[in-house]
Amino acid sequence: MSREILIQTQKEERLVAIIEDGRVDDFYIEVDRYQSLLGNIYKGKVESILPSINAAFVNIGEGRNGFLYLTDAVNPLVEEELSVPQRLIEKIFGGKNAETEPSPKQRRRARRNKNQISLKVGQEILVQVVKDPFGEKGARLTTHLTLPGRFVVYMPCDQQTGISKKIENAEERLRLREVIKSFTFAKTGGFIIRTASLKQGKRELIRDAKFLYHIWVKIYKKAEQQKAPALIYEEGELTWKIVRDYLTEKVDKLIIDSEEEYQRIRKFVQTLIGQEMVNKIQCYQGSVPLFEAKHVSKDLQSIYDTHVYCKSGAYIVINPTEGLTVVDVNSGKFRVKASPGDAAFMVNMEVVPEIARQLRLRDLGGIIVIDFIDMVKEDHKRKVLDALEKALARDHAKTEVGNRISSLGLVEMTRARTGKTIESISFGKCPFCDGRGRVKLA
Repeated sequence: MSREILIQTQKEERLVAIIEDGRVDDFYIEVDRYQSLLGNIYKGKVESILPSINAAFVNIGEGRNGFLYLTDAVNPLVEEELSVPQRLIEKIFGGKNAETEPSPKQRRRARRNKNQISLKVGQEILVQVVKDPFGEKGARLTTHLTLPGRFVVYMPCDQQTGISKKIENAEERLRLREVIKSFTFAKTGGFIIRTASLKQGKRELIRDAKFLYHIWVKIYKKAEQQKAPALIYEEGELTWKIVRDYLTEKVDKLIIDSEEEYQRIRKFVQTLIGQEMVNKIQCYQGSVPLFEAKHVSKDLQSIYDTHVYCKSGAYIVINPTEGLTVVDVNSGKFRVKASPGDAAFMVNMEVVPEIARQLRLRDLGGIIVIDFIDMVKEDHKRKVLDALEKALARDHAKTEVGNRISSLGLVEMTRARTGKTIESISFGKCPFCDGRGRVKLA
């Protein structure tokens, strides 16, 4: 199976396509007019607290106040000995004795209340954006800070460690737990081992963890100096995220059409990943745009269509709304010599991989309802549901699928929404129909 990463840079936007066996498997876009806040860390000020919804609004200096569930505001000071970073955390979280060691009584209180933190209006607090502003809603915030690297994720305010559930081999999990014990340079926080660390050497994992810890050291020093509201740390741009998350041994090559970006990526990869991956990076210098030269432009155009057709003639209709996304399955021109029940099952099985692919390509999130063609046999329903879960397993976004297909043929699922959809970034509201998609006839 061939796998390539194509990065096309043009005025005011960057486009990334993940190509698998000559077909677009994933797509990302970054435009200058819309800057994502996802992953940014801010020193914010609590503007108001609403006990009725168990949340607080935090001014992070981005126009609209961010939204922080109090359940996402966890006190990082549990039973660990206070180091320099932890003393700063206590300052930021408004501790009364920020400059002194806590008394036994304070430690007991921290143990009792370790799952919640008492916020006050006007209090300064360090937060991270986990979901971009959407519609009239401000950014979703958390105090569970995370710094993702290539192989590990560093959590400076949490003490637990863990290993990705996708790493199932018991011996490998045991080896990785031993590697985590060597992360003694981090005086506070915990680490999560990512799936990409599978079979990676101890040296590579330690190097990645040290890199993240040094970033945190810079963050807390800057947070100590800045007044709220202030941007403390800005998550890397799209190109960096793609290299970090997708440039693995399974990728044959990464092609980018900018000489400047090509040199920058090579330098970054050589420093943090190694020469083997550097050799996979190529600079495209053709006169025809990269996506056209690789014949992916037409494939990408389908992500803006409401109708997506399969080879057999069956098709799906995708209609996103503000509250949820509806996916309707239709047999179309599908023809086969089989009973109606078997034919419905065959259509549903064919469209399942395409549904999962379109959710990735369009970056659709929230509640999703899939209207499959009605099936009578319970065995058919279970196989379709299993196929859907398997197709969604490769999605980087978190997904949850209902455990049954309803009597009406409906499947309810959710996909984590972190930012705007691809369509909302690329298109604006029509001034004639006000976004309804219809123009009144004379």
